[in-house]
Amino acid sequence: MVKKFDSNAQRLRRHKRVRAHISGTPERPRLNVFRSSKNIYAQLIDDINGVTLASAASNEKDFGMYGGNQEAAKKVGELIAGRAKDKGIENVVFDRGGYLYHGRVKALADAARESGLKF
Repeated sequence: MVKKFDSNAQRLRRHKRVRAHISGTPERPRLNVFRSSKNIYAQLIDDINGVTLASAASNEKDFGMYGGNQEAAKKVGELIAGRAKDKGIENVVFDRGGYLYHGRVKALADAARESGLKF
């Protein structure tokens, strides 16, 4: 019998391994990335208190472009960096969410770095 390959289960396993080593604090929250086929999302999470401090996504009402490409990921990276600065957050821990650091995930991270976040 042929078994169907479940790439999301593999990603979740990788994400669990990454999360065993990193955690967000109020001073240095975790920048979590989730990407679907049509959109990309970013959150700043304080794991100690269990709260989301800021978020940005490509499916927001005033985003104005398709969310499944690198240009949208760059825009989301700039948005999350701007919202972090508004909250007084400068240093973060990057959580790639089990995805390869390539393509849209890398574009989001690079745009957030260029916009002033340090990680």
